[in-house]
Amino acid sequence: MAAVEAASLAVLLANLATVHIPAVATLGGPVHGASYLAVIVCTWLTTAATPAARWLAVVPGVGGLLALRRIARAPAPAGSVTGAE
Repeated sequence: MAAVEAASLAVLLANLATVHIPAVATLGGPVHGASYLAVIVCTWLTTAATPAARWLAVVPGVGGLLALRRIARAPAPAGSVTGAE
């Protein structure tokens, strides 16, 4: 969802800066909005997310990608299953 959010924002901004086709904005706006909200909800519900990752997810556009990066670098919480057993 983070990649969809970033890509949809890039498409919306490129459309706005160039030809401004209303159909692209009509489709891209809800896609971006829904993916933005999904990134926030999923990040806040993830137990592996640090408080910094949760707040990064709120940043529009690249926040989801930054939150994923932060979650990947964070140590596993105590008692979690890592798959290395």
